[in-house]
This record gives sequence, structure tokens and C-alpha cells, in this order.
Amino acid sequence: MFSNALMLSNFPFHSSARRILPYAAVGLAAGTAAVAASPAFLAAAGFTAGGVAAGSVAASIQSAVYGGYVASGSAVALAQSAGAAGIGVAGNAAIGGITAGITGGLTALGSYMFVCFKNVSVF
Repeated sequence: MFSNALMLSNFPFHSSARRILPYAAVGLAAGTAAVAASPAFLAAAGFTAGGVAAGSVAASIQSAVYGGYVASGSAVALAQSAGAAGIGVAGNAAIGGITAGITGGLTALGSYMFVCFKNVSVF
């Protein structure tokens, strides 16, 4: 009923896709975890709905780096906005995409290094 032409194994990218899939899965998991953890991370750092929490890491950074004046569009202003109003769809997409890309790439690099160095004898 089905011809062999429809089998995935007949396509040249099959072996490449099979090798990349584990790294993509690790990247996807890390990206998802980063999106889920971002609001908790902002709150723990001191970026709350009521503003920067006194005595927090955010307050220390704001004091040391910005000295009381926080410019619009700065890292602290963006973090405070996200802490107060939440992270929007675009922010979640950026966090997830960047984290997934970096994690997937580092996982692939680590795997490649393991394969390259597993037969190296130190002594």
C-alpha cells in the first residue's frame, strides 16, 4: 500500500535529524524551564509588582549601578516592568528561544568533546 519512497529513511537528512534530535530536546526542555522560572527568578531578585523590594539584590544593583536614577529602557527598568506587569508573549519567546539555542548548542559541543576525548589517554 505504501511505497518505499515515502519512508523517512530514504531522505538524506534522516541520519542528521536523528543525531540532532537529542540536543534539540535538551534545548527545548531548558527553554521551557527558563520561561516557567523567569517570574519566580524576578520576584526572588526583588522585582515585585509593588516596585523594587528594599534590601533585595535588585535594590543593591539599582543603587550601585544607577545611583537612584534608572533610565527608561535600561536593564533594571525592563526587569522591573516584567516583575510588575509580567512577561509578555514576546518576552517569553525571547527567553525560551535564546535559552534553547544556547543550551542545545552547549549540549552538542559537550557531546562532541566527549566523543573526541573518550579515547585520549592521559598517561
